[in-house]
Amino acid sequence: MDFVKAMMVAASGLRAQSGRMRVIAENIANADSTGTTPGADPYRRKVVSFSNELDRELGVKKVQVERPKLDQSPFALKYMPGHPAANEEGYVKTPNVNGLVEAMDMREAQRSYEANLNVIQATRRMVTSTIDLLRR
Repeated sequence: MDFVKAMMVAASGLRAQSGRMRVIAENIANADSTGTTPGADPYRRKVVSFSNELDRELGVKKVQVERPKLDQSPFALKYMPGHPAANEEGYVKTPNVNGLVEAMDMREAQRSYEANLNVIQATRRMVTSTIDLLRR
């Protein structure tokens, strides 16, 4: 039964990191998305947070992705007088997405995903070895 618990916890980690990577990819895709009218807000970066969820049936705590929250850091202003979203002074609000931060977050999420995948693979190998020993 402990094998099942280990796999369920690792699977919840896979789902959580997959959701995190989806939000990061959305941030990267919208890094240049400005408003369409003068003074309009551009795309606002989303941030993922996790919480524990108790699985009473198995008696384990699994990770769960909370709804993404909007990053409230300020938008940058870029001088682009010909842009449709430029204000009276010629400045356009640009998204609060930093490509370097998103790349680092994506790499961290990938490593966490791989770690959870390794747990599942190791657990499967242990189950297979146990079954092979019992057959002898």
